[in-house]
Amino acid sequence: MSEARRRAVPARKPKRHWALRVLGWLAALFFVGIIGAVATFFIVYQTTDIPDPNKEFATNTTTVTFADGKQPLGSFFEQNRHSVPLSQIPKHVQDAVTAAEDRTFWTNPGISPSGMVRAAWNIARGEQLQGGSTITQQYVKVMYLTQERTVSRKFQELFIATKLSRSQDKSKTLEGYLNTVYFGEGAYGISAAGDAYFQTPDPRKLTVPQAAFLATVLNNPTLFDIDDPDPRTRKRIVERYHYVLDGMRQNGTITQAQATAYGKALPKINKKPKNDRYKGPNGFLLDMARKELQRLGFDEDQISGGGLKVTTTFDLKAQNQIVLAGTKELPKKRNGLHVGMASVRPGTGELVAMYGGPDYLKSQLNWATRPARPGSGFKPFALAAALKDGTSVWDIFQGDSPIEIQGQKLNNEFDEDYGDVTLLKATEQSINTAFYDLVDNKMENGPAKLVDAAEAAGIPKTKALEIGRNNPSTVLGPDPYASPVDMANAYATFAADGMYAPVHTIKQVAGPDGKVLWSEKSLDKKKVRKFDENVARMVNYALQDVVEKGTGEDAKELDRPVAGKTGTAGGVAVEHRKANAACDGCKDGEDTLTSWWTGYTPQLSTSVLYRAGASGEGDLDPYSSDDAFFGGGWPLKTWLAFMDPALAGQPDEGFQEPDEDELKDSPTPTITPSRTPTSTPPAPPTNTPPAPPTKTPKSTPTNTPTDKPTKKPTRTPPGWPFPTGTPNTPDAPGGGQ
Repeated sequence: MSEARRRAVPARKPKRHWALRVLGWLAALFFVGIIGAVATFFIVYQTTDIPDPNKEFATNTTTVTFADGKQPLGSFFEQNRHSVPLSQIPKHVQDAVTAAEDRTFWTNPGISPSGMVRAAWNIARGEQLQGGSTITQQYVKVMYLTQERTVSRKFQELFIATKLSRSQDKSKTLEGYLNTVYFGEGAYGISAAGDAYFQTPDPRKLTVPQAAFLATVLNNPTLFDIDDPDPRTRKRIVERYHYVLDGMRQNGTITQAQATAYGKALPKINKKPKNDRYKGPNGFLLDMARKELQRLGFDEDQISGGGLKVTTTFDLKAQNQIVLAGTKELPKKRNGLHVGMASVRPGTGELVAMYGGPDYLKSQLNWATRPARPGSGFKPFALAAALKDGTSVWDIFQGDSPIEIQGQKLNNEFDEDYGDVTLLKATEQSINTAFYDLVDNKMENGPAKLVDAAEAAGIPKTKALEIGRNNPSTVLGPDPYASPVDMANAYATFAADGMYAPVHTIKQVAGPDGKVLWSEKSLDKKKVRKFDENVARMVNYALQDVVEKGTGEDAKELDRPVAGKTGTAGGVAVEHRKANAACDGCKDGEDTLTSWWTGYTPQLSTSVLYRAGASGEGDLDPYSSDDAFFGGGWPLKTWLAFMDPALAGQPDEGFQEPDEDELKDSPTPTITPSRTPTSTPPAPPTNTPPAPPTKTPKSTPTNTPTDKPTKKPTRTPPGWPFPTGTPNTPDAPGGGQ
């Protein structure tokens, strides 16, 4: 066969690359998925019924009990509601809310596609469902569903919102929303909100700025709490308020000129008095419990209307006793005097009792949680830092006054001399110069190590305390570093042999069905050893000396092992600051601004703080006939009035002893004191540990610490020359006893 007659070989078709085939299959599956999803959506949509309005909405009370889970402390059922028709809600009020929460309310299908995408993304990342809800969705969640945050509940919300938007007039939905949404302050609905914030229950009388403010806070009443003193909260509120006004401008409700004028300041708040359930000292407990629920992630809808069963850590018997102590065991002169008390159970962090003031309704200033100058109450943290650094309680330090630190002369209280003293003696008698010598002369980076020890024990990390890392007077607690709650918990760390536990007020939170939503067991992972056992036991050993023969000697009246520390912070009281400025500081250090006694047993750690004046910056000295208002006087007596009955019937537990090696072989002073000390240092031990101190029988406590002079000498400020971290404070007080 000739070449010409052969058949041509057919050309081979090029084979498609495997990647293209995969892409084709994926595209097909994608479109099938879309078709399936659309079909599923319409099937579910058609079969979804709009349920009856939530009948429990107006009755789902959150109850709060004491630690036994039975005795009621109070409730967070504060649904102050008064429904009004939309015709009585002015357009500028309606527009303020839609500008804040859902600017496409009148045109959207009841759901937000972008919000759905965000919710799906959060689900994929395992995060909390949140954000992006339209007004219709928010209304559905409140009136037709529960407050639980689950995927199924979220999809129910989407389907019901879509169906409601198609079946119900938008005006009806907005009316329902404006009468049910939570604005904070226990106010549900626009009428109750106007009454709560401005005492204006008629929405027709609300001004544009008032309407814009209410629309601001409803987004998150906790995040936009106008009473929060934190400047960041104020900034957040102002920014959100401007956002609402700008939305109203864009919608044509107000002009640019009006938006500018209204935006210059928030409207004047005129709040309605708090509900009586917050009346008295226990109102502070309810307030603390509510704030802790918020920190744990429960929102306002859950707290006020979620039917939660909240069990607190507060012990009813102990609470009654701390209130009695804080209101009865006080000086005769009481006008303008404030007492803050807190008691923590070592090893658990449970706040078992607290006294923040006589009546929460009259003043929301909680003197048990408000930071103050701890004065010499900070010295135990210096002691712990020194022990950790290798210092012994038998090491010798300068007890005479003054001492020179960084070119500045610093003094003891009343410029008193003690000679060369052991660290144990310095702790016992609260000798300022010895602690300056320890922290600022003998320890490398002493102030920073002191701050580390304080924060490890449980004193909150704050800007003021961090500045103290570079401040030689930090050992005398010159700035508002801690509250009584903080101090009680920090000393509890020593009582628990160095184990830190976070202080808390909630034991358990259960839902309406009894299911536990949160338990204090989740805090177990935060219980951490912060100090070596022997360091903590040596601190306890030294602070027991404060009670046996030091500035806290009257605490022996408890007739069981006690450790503790006095603390006073001197300075210039607010009523004397103008005169002090006029005389160029001639009154520096003449006043007592805070007075503390923090004492503990292995079972309870309790801190008592006295302050004076409306701001807590007044002079305490006029309230006592002593040389000064020392912690070993009234604060200790008030502490005894609580601790004695609180510990009645409990075992007489003692503290664990430190290692014997720590109690042996003290060094002998090689320097002869230049002056005769007013208090003789204890003889250093030999090769055997000292015998445990013998308790003295009970006697009536006196007002005057035993180591103080009987006549008031000239008081010398212990440490003002150094700058401190407290803003707007005209002086920098040091600490005394």
